[in-house]
Amino acid sequence: MVLPRKQGLSTPGDSVDFETTWAGLSASLREIHTRNASKLSFEDLYRSAYQLVLKKKGAVLYERVTEFEKSWLRDEICTKIRSTISSSLLGVAAGSSTMTANEKRASGEKFLKGLKQAWEDHILSMNMTTDVLMYMDRVYCVDQRQPSIFTTAMGLFRENVLRARINPESQDDLTIAFLLHSIILEHIQMEREGDIVDKSLIRSCIYILEGLYETEREDENEKLYVTSFEPEFLEASRAFYHSEGERLLRDSDAGSFLRQAARRLIEEQDRCNSTISLLTAPKIKAVVEDELIQQHMEEIVEMNSGLNYMLDNDRFEDLKLMYELFARVDSKKEVLKRGMQKRVNARGEDVNKATIRSLAISTAQTNGDKVDGEPGAKAVGPATAANIQTAAAIKWVDEVLQLKDKYDAIWQNSFDSDQGLQTALTRSFADFINAFPRSPEYISLFIDENLKRGLKGKTENEVDAVLEKAITLLRYVQDKDLFERYYKKHLSRRLLMGRSVSGDVERQMISRMKMEVGNHFTQKLEGMFKDMTISEDLTAGFKTHIASLGQSKSQKSELGVHVLTSTFWPMESMGTSSGDDKQRKTCIFPPEIEKMKASFENFYLNKHTGRQLSWEPNMGTADMRATFPKASGKDLALGRERRHEINVSTYSMVILLLFNDVAPGEALTFEEIQAKTLIPENELMRNLQSLAVAPKTRILKKDPMSRDVKTTDRFLFNETFTSKFMKLKVGVVATGNKVEGDHERKETEKKNDEMRGGIIEAAIVRIMKQRKELAHQNLVTEVITQLSARFMPDVNMVKRRVESLIEREYLERVEDAARPAYRYLA
Repeated sequence: MVLPRKQGLSTPGDSVDFETTWAGLSASLREIHTRNASKLSFEDLYRSAYQLVLKKKGAVLYERVTEFEKSWLRDEICTKIRSTISSSLLGVAAGSSTMTANEKRASGEKFLKGLKQAWEDHILSMNMTTDVLMYMDRVYCVDQRQPSIFTTAMGLFRENVLRARINPESQDDLTIAFLLHSIILEHIQMEREGDIVDKSLIRSCIYILEGLYETEREDENEKLYVTSFEPEFLEASRAFYHSEGERLLRDSDAGSFLRQAARRLIEEQDRCNSTISLLTAPKIKAVVEDELIQQHMEEIVEMNSGLNYMLDNDRFEDLKLMYELFARVDSKKEVLKRGMQKRVNARGEDVNKATIRSLAISTAQTNGDKVDGEPGAKAVGPATAANIQTAAAIKWVDEVLQLKDKYDAIWQNSFDSDQGLQTALTRSFADFINAFPRSPEYISLFIDENLKRGLKGKTENEVDAVLEKAITLLRYVQDKDLFERYYKKHLSRRLLMGRSVSGDVERQMISRMKMEVGNHFTQKLEGMFKDMTISEDLTAGFKTHIASLGQSKSQKSELGVHVLTSTFWPMESMGTSSGDDKQRKTCIFPPEIEKMKASFENFYLNKHTGRQLSWEPNMGTADMRATFPKASGKDLALGRERRHEINVSTYSMVILLLFNDVAPGEALTFEEIQAKTLIPENELMRNLQSLAVAPKTRILKKDPMSRDVKTTDRFLFNETFTSKFMKLKVGVVATGNKVEGDHERKETEKKNDEMRGGIIEAAIVRIMKQRKELAHQNLVTEVITQLSARFMPDVNMVKRRVESLIEREYLERVEDAARPAYRYLA
């Protein structure tokens, strides 16, 4: 069977002469490149190229077109571009130009526009040429694995235009691409310095670099923009920002430096969006961050207008900017963290030193001494000194809380509530608070002052805020056992003397402590409240008991008792610090009071057999009715009998009742009063000072009259006492929650250390009972870990307690152990 021949654009009679056909094609290509293509028949041109390829002339056609484009670019396009280049523009590229900014911009834009136009003409011409040679691309280029004619033409533009020498006759390496890079970088530099440049023109030239590749493979990583321009841009940018960073450090304050750095980051992002390429955005960002932030963080922080100034003056916006910029290059914010911790510690040390100075001055005034660097001050009495010291203690806590509030506001407003910085703040506050030896006592005093009178008139939210501040301070305290000792002492006085503002608030405080520190911390405190509740019931039951016996009408006195469990209450701090314990307990009461005591003891012990009651008169109070006779004098009130209800301490009551048996005008000496009552000497002095020296409650007279009570003084009933108040309260001098003196503090620390010894021993036994055998270092580590929430055990104390347990055969040393170790003995 004979098949018919395929019919196509070529017929059996067609004959193709390559040179003739190419002459027509090359003439048409020239017309396309000179923008005279309107009269051309692209169908005929396509047919001619088709026939050449069909007749196996594709390779020659491909070569001729390539040579044509190369010649056109070299002879026509380069000549036009070179005509836009002036000698002064070459000076700009070489960095030796003396032109003004406007002249540089004008000459540079002329060159860029010429290159842009040449590129756009080349693209347009090659798109039209590709249409003409489409069959060659589809057949010859695919079969022979040659790049398309468009791709080849792009490579020709790269080699014959961009990489062409500016001066073909010169042997230097200055190329059009070099000039292009230099002018773009110069214009970017001008824009950074505040001049206005043609962004769209620069963007168009960047498109040239983005559209050309190093090879015909057209790999994205081989774009000329990536391989040649971008590295130069980043290098020039690094040099610019390095210089700017040095200048800003020299000429600007820290806030201006930070604002400029932030502004530059925004500018570079905008430049990548509108002028160069988004490919460069992360890289130029890294350059700016490195040169303006990373390399200068320490210097910015240490500037006079740096972190310390911003923290001290609440520069929230500047601090926020510092945080945000530093976070870009340091995810942990270590430089900012260290600077802030250093400042907090310094401010805390200032507060500590000021308080210590105030205490030294107060002590000196009491003793009549002078303090170095302070002018001489008038001497004050012990009571006044105690008030000054208490005020200093409250001031210390207030200043610490103000500092805490200040840095909390900075942390929230400027540091985005960063947890790492919060941890650093907590550590700093804990450091300087625990560096102050009186912090547990002062924090307890602060709570005491608020729970006694500081919360009066406050709303529920305000009360909660005060309680939360107190818990915050407690959270920082390392020696929580020492705080507990002071808190128990202060709480006992509030409860026994009825000075607490609200029982509900007291219980709220205990509840918050339990949540913060744990149940072991509040067990005894809760026991104290339980004793108070039981005591109310006991007092009511005793009154009912007396009434049932028919004795209530015959008794002139009523008894209210607080029965305290000795293991809950701080008995050592409720008594006198210098008096003998047995002597204090044998205080001689008036017969009527002794009778009531005996009656209550019988009532109580009948209910609770096997218990023992010990009376503590130093913490009690009494309400007395006093009658003052008529007396002569200028005051009209003396002309009549005067009656007053007087609230006094139990000791003061015992003293005053002695004068019922003293004839008018007769006196009792200090020694006689002490012999009749057995009140400890220091307690007797304090109570007599309240009764005979205090101007508004001078119920007794002292002879000779002076501010201090001496053992040689005589006392008599003041028949001429007057007061405009029916009810009076006689406060005991220097009592209450005053700051401990050095001697008292040493005693407190000594007792606390004794208590710690027992706690450490219990922890050691608990650990060894579970482990059976344990190396010495591991034992010490575990003891510290277990007890650190309550106090930080001293390593030497742990060693001593281990030795004590070995002596008492709770533990034994493991013989022949590689490291010192112990074994538990059941």
